[in-house]
Order: sequence, then C-alpha cells, then structure tokens
Amino acid sequence: MASSRNIIRVGYYLISIGVMLLFAGFFFSTMHSDSDTGGLGGLILIGPIPIAFGSSPQITTSMLHIGFFMFLIYIFIRRKM
Repeated sequence: MASSRNIIRVGYYLISIGVMLLFAGFFFSTMHSDSDTGGLGGLILIGPIPIAFGSSPQITTSMLHIGFFMFLIYIFIRRKM
C-alpha cells in the first residue's frame, strides 16, 4: 500500500509542476512580447521522454529545454522513492 501512495504523490507533484510551468510560460510570454506576431509550440511527454515541436527554431528549443527540465524533475522524484 505504501508504494501506491508514493505513486499518487508523484502524480500530484508532476501535475503541480506542470501547472506552475504553464502559468510561468504565460507570464513570461506576455512580459517579453514586443510585437503582435506570435508563435506556437508544444511539448508531449511519453513517459519521461519529451517530444517538442514549434513554429520556429527558438520555440522548439525552448520546448526542449522545458522538457529536459521536467525529465530531470521526474528522475529526481523517482530517486527519492
């Protein structure tokens, strides 16, 4: 039973981190937007492996950095269990 509680706890942590990153992304994108042109990007996590896409190389690189950061958090949380 203790391992299922740990899995649920890890799930809550990952969801919380994802929501915080989402709001941070919205905040930073509105702070640094100088023009009306925008871009589109996304990040798909299949297990701990990130797959990034974007409408420009800068957005894709940013998505890869965020995905790598989330991967490191996943590894860090898994080692604590």
